[in-house]
Amino acid sequence: MIFLDQVVQLLEWCKLKLLLLDKQSKVAFKEGEIWWCKIGMNVGVEIYGKGVFFSRPIVVLRKLNKDFFIGVPLTSKLKEGNWFAPVIYGGKEGRAVLSQVRALDSKRLISRIGVLSDIHFSHIKKAFHDLLCE
Repeated sequence: MIFLDQVVQLLEWCKLKLLLLDKQSKVAFKEGEIWWCKIGMNVGVEIYGKGVFFSRPIVVLRKLNKDFFIGVPLTSKLKEGNWFAPVIYGGKEGRAVLSQVRALDSKRLISRIGVLSDIHFSHIKKAFHDLLCE
């Protein structure tokens, strides 16, 4: 059952998404970078963004071209399981949510938070590979 507050949130996301569709400027990004990303309001157990921009931090896992990439959402909750990979960013420990990886357009990127160390980025890539191949 949909509640009124969910309808209001969905309408707010739709307004923001329409602005994203019309957005002309895109940003330069690289693999291993962490960005605030407008990932939106999603369905069921899909990870969603928070706040007025429906955003959350993501790691650029693979740059597919100058406008398109595969991103892994991050969470500050220290969850366990093979679909989570530990990560440290901004001096804080968190998790890369490997089960929620998705293809994203660079129009969704808001601002760069930082860059993962080579060790942490390699760990995320290996954990994602292991999740897919086991």
